[in-house]
Amino acid sequence: MFLIMDAGNVDFLVTFVMLFGGLAFFLYGMNIMTTGLERMAGGKLETILKKASSNKVKGMALGCGVTAVIQSSSATTVMIVGLVGSGIMTLPQTIGMLMGTNIGTTITPWITALPSLGADAGSGLEWLKYLKPSFWTPIIAVIGIVLIMFFSKKNRKNKDIGAICLGFAILMQGMELMSDSVSFLEEEQYQQTFNEIIGFFETPFIGIWLGLIVATLFTTVIQSSSASVGVLQVLVMSGAQIPFKVMVPIVLGFNIGTCVTAVISSLGANRNAKRVAVTHLIIKIIAVSLCIIPFSILGLVPGVNTFFLDTMPDVWTIAGFHTVFNIVTTLILLPFSKLIEKLAYVVIKDKKDEGEERVAFIDPILIHQSPAVALTESANLTCEMCTLSKATLDLAIDSLYNYDSKTADEILKKETLIDKYEDSIGTYLVQISARALSDEDSKKASKLLHTIGDFERLSDHAVNILKVSEELRDKKIVFSDEANKEIAIIADAIKEILDITSLAFIQNDLDIARRVEPLEQVIDGLIASTKSNHITRLQAGACTIELGFVLSDLLNNYERVSDHCSNIAVAIIETSRNSFGTHEYLNSVKNTNDTSFEAEFKKFADKYSIALK
Repeated sequence: MFLIMDAGNVDFLVTFVMLFGGLAFFLYGMNIMTTGLERMAGGKLETILKKASSNKVKGMALGCGVTAVIQSSSATTVMIVGLVGSGIMTLPQTIGMLMGTNIGTTITPWITALPSLGADAGSGLEWLKYLKPSFWTPIIAVIGIVLIMFFSKKNRKNKDIGAICLGFAILMQGMELMSDSVSFLEEEQYQQTFNEIIGFFETPFIGIWLGLIVATLFTTVIQSSSASVGVLQVLVMSGAQIPFKVMVPIVLGFNIGTCVTAVISSLGANRNAKRVAVTHLIIKIIAVSLCIIPFSILGLVPGVNTFFLDTMPDVWTIAGFHTVFNIVTTLILLPFSKLIEKLAYVVIKDKKDEGEERVAFIDPILIHQSPAVALTESANLTCEMCTLSKATLDLAIDSLYNYDSKTADEILKKETLIDKYEDSIGTYLVQISARALSDEDSKKASKLLHTIGDFERLSDHAVNILKVSEELRDKKIVFSDEANKEIAIIADAIKEILDITSLAFIQNDLDIARRVEPLEQVIDGLIASTKSNHITRLQAGACTIELGFVLSDLLNNYERVSDHCSNIAVAIIETSRNSFGTHEYLNSVKNTNDTSFEAEFKKFADKYSIALK
């Protein structure tokens, strides 16, 4: 490039700014477009990726499809690194998907080749110029900005669609800017100098490997093989003479250089995440080796150069070679997935006595690269937390009449684990909420933030109930038969409200959630009646003040458990309304003669009426 600038006294600074400014536009536009596409897909991306299972062909198809949708193999690969790092997926599940991303990313060069349409069209083909991005990109940009400015407040999807349109327009504008920056290559005086530079890469064997190394380093810097191929296409569209024997190693180098994104994202991650990045690199190196080695030898065969290797490819040939290379090498390597997996374990070995525990863990890569996927996994972890809290309370309630030290230790361990869940998930949700989310994902994040505290408090009450059991055992005191009957009925009601609440949360079922509040009201009545009956028994001498304190502790914990269940149910219901007016909702169901509420209340009251007798 410097030789060209000196030869023609071209303003180097202007050309440099235009070329790399255009590249910046290209990368920024792709980033906006990828983010918009991923946000529209939301947590569905995680669901799609997790369906890969052990079927490598299905995994390859999914990897290809997801990459084609979000237009970035780097984004998909980093997402996979994060999922494996979080323990959500395993390395064998991802190998086929990583190969699929190589195919999915080949769509972009076909799009970036569109500006060449109609450039050399003959008579009758002039209409092709109307398919060029330069014709309709401004229209797409206008549509994008209109959607963002005027239609995004009521529907976040409009903003995402607008971002996709703007991202595509900026990407194409970057292509145009890069093309303009090297337009001087169309002049004969500059072509000669450029050809001298290309000559360094035409040396048999050595030139091929030199082109591979330079292209790899270039893509390593900009971290996008699509952008690298786009730059090469721009040079060809501008009249640069790049023979096939130079184009091939450059495109192959682009394919290796794109692995750097996954490698960087795995730094600081656990060993499984590192293995994914290494696997991606191994796949690319083997694939390139399968092509570059015979290609190097072919260049030494007399007569082949003129017939094949010295031909000048156009932008469509570049896109075609990039596609064919990735498809063919993927099909060749797919049957050797297990061998590639073993190589990854050879490179990244396990350490002795190293245990990578998954306790409410989400790889930070997911939070920053794919917040929608991280949010979905936060929801999955919260469901685990919900199930764990319910199980802990069930054990604590049963310990009242069947106490043993092993159960007590298990309850305490579960409560400690639930505390870790709350700390981790809460931290993740705060970080995720700071990212750009769709309306649906924003509501999901709000629901989770409103409920994780209640799930943690449920486990605290389990420990409190366990202490009541220990006090009864240590002091060797027992409740009266009447008190035991009332407590047993309340315990059954508590277990049922826990069942309903956990089912409503895990399934996000509004109808089930609406059953919680009527039962909570019945439990409040049961507790009030039991306290009143205790006073009556105390006055009659059938109970003691000491037992009264223990009973009061137990009933207060039961009441608080039902209150937290009510809070969780209200969060589920109000999230669907995009509101968190807890008091307003409770007042509305209690004071508006809600027939469904009254029917559920009567059904629960009849079921547990024995406590009042």
